[in-house]
Amino acid sequence: MAYCSRIIGTGSHLPDQIMTNAQLVEKLDTSDEWIVERTGIRERRIARVGESTSALAFQAAENALEAAEISAQDLDLVIVATTTPDNTFPSTATKVQAMLGMDHGAAFDVQAVCSGFIYALSVADNFIRAGQAKNVLVIGAEVMTRILDWEDRATCVLFGDGAGAVVLQAQEIEAGEQIGILSTHLHSDGKLRDLLYVDGGPGTDGNVGKLRMLGREVFRHAVTNLAAVVGEALEANGLSQTDIDWLVPHQANKRILDGTARKLGLSAEQVVVTVDRHANTSAASVPLALDEAVRDGRIQPGQLVLMEAMGGGLTWGAALVRW
Repeated sequence: MAYCSRIIGTGSHLPDQIMTNAQLVEKLDTSDEWIVERTGIRERRIARVGESTSALAFQAAENALEAAEISAQDLDLVIVATTTPDNTFPSTATKVQAMLGMDHGAAFDVQAVCSGFIYALSVADNFIRAGQAKNVLVIGAEVMTRILDWEDRATCVLFGDGAGAVVLQAQEIEAGEQIGILSTHLHSDGKLRDLLYVDGGPGTDGNVGKLRMLGREVFRHAVTNLAAVVGEALEANGLSQTDIDWLVPHQANKRILDGTARKLGLSAEQVVVTVDRHANTSAASVPLALDEAVRDGRIQPGQLVLMEAMGGGLTWGAALVRW
């Protein structure tokens, strides 16, 4: 008998502080029209002073556990995907583990920037398939606004803060049965690391640094790489583009979402979009969008859900799920 990973609960949490484009216009040489036309973003959430990545992650985790109808004591593993951890060490995951009152199992972070949630989901899925965990909490959480250069209008308008989470549970399946996470597919190309990076860190100059990006190059690679990894996921499972019910993409930019959907032959109605309200929340964006589509009833049992993301590294990946 084999095991599959079923998503049995989703959750999310956003800071209550909203920053609109109009507020940014007061500080930057830009306009609401310019931001919306190029990105689709109208507002983003900003973590308040003292509101940490672990605090956002914990709230999302609590909501996911409630939806899954299990407690933290039922968990075997906590994985947090983040590029903005509370501290250099220990991991944000261990802080969340303690906040949940969980004194058993294991907890660790995964760092793949905007692809982080897909990477973490893949790690969790493999733990379950190997029989090493039954219940796994996977969280994507970020406070990206703390590493932005607020004088760089090309980047500071793009990002926001938030957290999303899912609970995976091992379920026995018959050979050839397609339910739960069907497959995950991860890629990276370190030669392209300078297209999107933070210009600092404890291993270089000791400074936290600020986010830097070559937007046009990132856009070009995003549409190509995401379409390719989606094709890889479908081929691996003997499925086609017409089998996809929902695309839950990384919320980087509305133009990237539209371009990916066109390449896949999907209608706008099949794409879960939150970028207009959340902006780019890096590793949090996919689980935030997933939770919204689950809770409002769009995603239904039996449907095929495709999640994909690309981020700094460059890293990219996809996960195909039969809900």
